[in-house]
Amino acid sequence: MHTFRRNSGSVFARSLLLVLVGAASLFAQQSRGTLRGQVADALGGVVVGATVTATDANGVERTATTDEEGRYAIPALAPGRYGVRVSAPSFTAYENAEVEVTAGRTEPLNVVLIVAIEEEVVTVTAESDVGTDPDASAGAVVLRGTDLDALPDDPEGLAEALQALAGPAAGVDGEAQIYLDGFTGGRLPPKESIREIRINRNPFSAEFDRLGYGRVEIFTKPGTDKYRGQSFINFNDEALNSRSPFAKTRAPYQSRRFGGNLSGPLVRKKASFFFDFERNETDDNQDINAVVLDASLASVPFNATVLTPARRTTFSPRLDYQLNASHTLVARYTYERSRRENGGVGGFNLPARAFDTRSTQQTVQLTETAIINKKIVNETRFQYERNQRRQEGDALAPTLRVNDAFTGGGAQVGLAFNDTDRYELQNYTSWAQGAHTLKAGARLRHLRLRDVSQQNFAGTFTFTTLEQYRQTLLDLPGARPTQFSIAAGEPEARITQTDFSPFIQDDWRLRPDFTLSAGLRYDWQTNIESGLNFAPRLAFAWAPRTNQGGRQSQQQATVIRGGFGVFYDRFNESLSLQSRRFDGATQRQFVVTNATTNGQGLLDLFPVVPSLSTLQAFATSQTVRRLASDLQTPYTLQTALSVERQLPYRTSVSVNFIAARTLHVLRSRNVNAPLTDASGLPLRDAQNNLIRPTPGRGNIFQYESSGVFEQQQLIVSFNNRFSQLFSFSTNYTWNRARGDTDGAFSFPVRQYDLAGEYGRAAQDVRHRFTLFGTVNAPWGIRLNPILLANAGRPFNITTGRDVNADTLFNERPAFADAQTLESDLRRTPFGDFDLNPKPGQTIIPRNYGEGPPFFVVNLRASKTFGFGHAVEGRTGGGGFSGGGRAGRGGERGGAQSGGGTERRYNLTFSINVRNLLNNTNEGVSVGNLRSPFFGQSVTTAGGFGRGGGGDASAGNRRVEMQLRFGF
Repeated sequence: MHTFRRNSGSVFARSLLLVLVGAASLFAQQSRGTLRGQVADALGGVVVGATVTATDANGVERTATTDEEGRYAIPALAPGRYGVRVSAPSFTAYENAEVEVTAGRTEPLNVVLIVAIEEEVVTVTAESDVGTDPDASAGAVVLRGTDLDALPDDPEGLAEALQALAGPAAGVDGEAQIYLDGFTGGRLPPKESIREIRINRNPFSAEFDRLGYGRVEIFTKPGTDKYRGQSFINFNDEALNSRSPFAKTRAPYQSRRFGGNLSGPLVRKKASFFFDFERNETDDNQDINAVVLDASLASVPFNATVLTPARRTTFSPRLDYQLNASHTLVARYTYERSRRENGGVGGFNLPARAFDTRSTQQTVQLTETAIINKKIVNETRFQYERNQRRQEGDALAPTLRVNDAFTGGGAQVGLAFNDTDRYELQNYTSWAQGAHTLKAGARLRHLRLRDVSQQNFAGTFTFTTLEQYRQTLLDLPGARPTQFSIAAGEPEARITQTDFSPFIQDDWRLRPDFTLSAGLRYDWQTNIESGLNFAPRLAFAWAPRTNQGGRQSQQQATVIRGGFGVFYDRFNESLSLQSRRFDGATQRQFVVTNATTNGQGLLDLFPVVPSLSTLQAFATSQTVRRLASDLQTPYTLQTALSVERQLPYRTSVSVNFIAARTLHVLRSRNVNAPLTDASGLPLRDAQNNLIRPTPGRGNIFQYESSGVFEQQQLIVSFNNRFSQLFSFSTNYTWNRARGDTDGAFSFPVRQYDLAGEYGRAAQDVRHRFTLFGTVNAPWGIRLNPILLANAGRPFNITTGRDVNADTLFNERPAFADAQTLESDLRRTPFGDFDLNPKPGQTIIPRNYGEGPPFFVVNLRASKTFGFGHAVEGRTGGGGFSGGGRAGRGGERGGAQSGGGTERRYNLTFSINVRNLLNNTNEGVSVGNLRSPFFGQSVTTAGGFGRGGGGDASAGNRRVEMQLRFGF
């Protein structure tokens, strides 16, 4: 008993001592502060591997290194004043001798480093943590260094690949938004000039007009303090390709792409340049897959390949100039000139439809970054873009269109011009205020557009079936075209448009494990009513602490994110141009279906094109385009919730659920279409004239904002950087999209009843999967695979007739039932349909069909040989980064696209195989039930499942070789 008491007392004493020591330790920790923040460059890219040094009054130093998100933290600092120095290769060192550290300090010290015109060094870090910063989402992707090699070399293919990797963007168009050095639009630079690509970063930032999911940001390379350069040549020939599935033979094809870049100093430590040049010569081709009539008027397939040569020359100088310690100027000029012959052919379009295109684009970009003080950074950007496009083709012969069988006749182009001037001015200010990181600014854009077009000045005859066309040529009784249309008047139309978007954003770090982001944006533009387009955004990121061995871990291994925002679309200037052109005065447009006089029908004159005086004699009314008086800007209500988890072995996974509802979606509607009876047939008066709401006027095609679009997405991303030898990223998206319009040119079947339009949207591609990465194989061989797989795209099934006389051929059949006559029954793989719907029958939903799936594997293999004297420092590298980790990457020895040696000179040989498995990927299926091609595809889906682009018909599998030399 005595021993027990003595041991109990001893235990009590030790316990009391531990409590006192713990309390003292806790008090000491609470009486100290933590210096933390983020280091970024002037363009917003975070700087990886920067050294942050804090020096106290006694000269004692504490250091930290920024991680893959550019973040750093120096804990347990005694309160007081510190001198802070931040240094990194390629940047001017940041110094601040008056940084106050207080007990329990949580206010971040964010630093922006200015390019010092020095040689860039790639930093490969060891771990990829998730975090609560808005830019640190594990679902985001950053491509730099060797992972850029997985992407296509040509700009058109690169744009398609980035669209595919970004996944389906929220909204009706589903297109990813691409930014280049902070500017919208513009020409994509050569891939060798790209420093970094960020995909799906910071979804709810008020800085951007659209949700971050589906946004692509591209940043080009600055100059260096020593001369660096490279040259390359790419080559592909039909001998290396497999035959197109829509061509009888392997068509002639050759692609030659060569160019390079050079960078170096202009004024040491003050100014540098980067210059890139590229020439692309492609002897491309397009496949025609149609059905025509031969000399005996028998239907025969028409399959041919037409050469469509294309040439493109582009160059771009860039200047980086450090005005002083606080101001940096970046100037860039881009010139691109291209031409393509025999455009407009392919699919159903016969060779007679060919026309030539020439275009020139010039762009000037200026970016000035000013460090106002240790907490405030201001950035001003200006861009001027001049686009000139010329088209030349036959303008005298009328177009002959047999729906979904063939389109022949003239190209109806003549000599067409399109000149566009675009101006963009941005000014953004970022500053830190305690635990708040704020950013505010505005974007102003203005354009002037001059368009000269003689489209359809020679007229177009339309037949619904090939048999109808054959009977008309035989001059059988009652046989004639279904429709004739023609335009006349002033070919030139002009439009100007301006939009203005101010915003403010606050990222508030309430606690180390919780960040709240709030923003407000206002979008205004001309040519449309947009007076109250306020777009609030709210998002959060919370990192619950994990329990490890009974202790709460400070590591943010799991992050839960959520957000809600309003996003306004921009009303495209092309729609305003159409309404200006076809207003009934600038150009007159006529659509004829049944005009008669003295017992003769106007369509009976085929193939004679009626003159304007003849049209007036037949009292034909004009067709005009206009904007609805209550037209509003479409906007999307977007909600997202995600869970991100840091896993072992440098792996992160994120699961995102996104819901969107878009209101005021644009559509077209014929608001003066003939009235119809219960069966959908047009009503006529005693004189057999169509009865319209506004008598005496023809069709009024109106752009209006009466549609709705709803979308839900589940996105699962898995990123792994197992080692410097292996990295990959995968993304799976489940997507469900429904609505009652597919955009501004989407007409309803019944112009006065929209109830039956709600159904699958064109963007309802249910499943998508992507995988890409880098593998450094033995013998110095580097592999860059990319795999894409999509479910089939929906398409509309139509009867190919214009029953209600609204001059549109978009009527849908009904589901076959007891009322269906044998002559009206059509059996298809998609179901049994009634081609002639009766009252009471159920019309099939919009986009009822589903096209073939898409699957492709691309692979690039490369090997670099180094020679010359050794260069200090690490080369190659870069590599994939997930979670928005955008480390500043660079190269030595000319390895400017990733991969290199420690030698001064590098020679890289690459083989890029597109569609390695030679899988046939068909395009969207033909939906016209009267077409001989119903349910089939007549074109390929393109290299990335988006329906074409550049040399999509050059071969089903293409093998391209590249030789690149760098120093």
